[in-house]
Amino acid sequence: MDEKIKIKIIIGSIRDGRFGERPANWINEELKKWDGIDVELLDLKDYPMPLFDSAIPPSGLKMKYPDENVQKWSAKVNDGDAFIIITPEYNYGYPSSLKNAIDWLFPEWARKAVGFISYGSVGGGRAAEQLRIVALGVKLVPINRGIYISWEYLMKAMNDKSLSNADLFAPLRNRAGSDQLAIFMDDLLWMAKALKAARKA
Repeated sequence: MDEKIKIKIIIGSIRDGRFGERPANWINEELKKWDGIDVELLDLKDYPMPLFDSAIPPSGLKMKYPDENVQKWSAKVNDGDAFIIITPEYNYGYPSSLKNAIDWLFPEWARKAVGFISYGSVGGGRAAEQLRIVALGVKLVPINRGIYISWEYLMKAMNDKSLSNADLFAPLRNRAGSDQLAIFMDDLLWMAKALKAARKA
């Protein structure tokens, strides 16, 4: 398949001063160097959607939403073949902003691949694992591989704001002798290509 895979990187936090912009921007720049990919960064701050309150579930709305920001969000998600969701861990879970953004849509997510990159306590792993279950509810297909960013990276970013994203996350390219981003992307792209072919068929 010669057609490029469209990957949407989603920043799941809308807090002021959030750390999530740094890994999102780093991955966005890294993936621009890859062949066969169209990558776009989506910031939930740019889509201030109301709390999901529709009497009709998204599966029944047929992508016709009453709110303009939801319509814009729908178009962006529908355009994607795969998603990389960047999430912090708040109180052992993920942000309400991210859950709301997921809940507003349904057909736009269905039968597409998703991978999670998390940060916080224990690398945000608890938030990522909960999101895997949520993903299944909207028919996303989560990959097994994740990237978990420990407190070490957050402290470095806080203590040295001049540190470039490339330098900050360089250790992830060679953790335990393996390029964590390359392994993550290999899994995500394999699944994205398989699902895209199946959707076309």
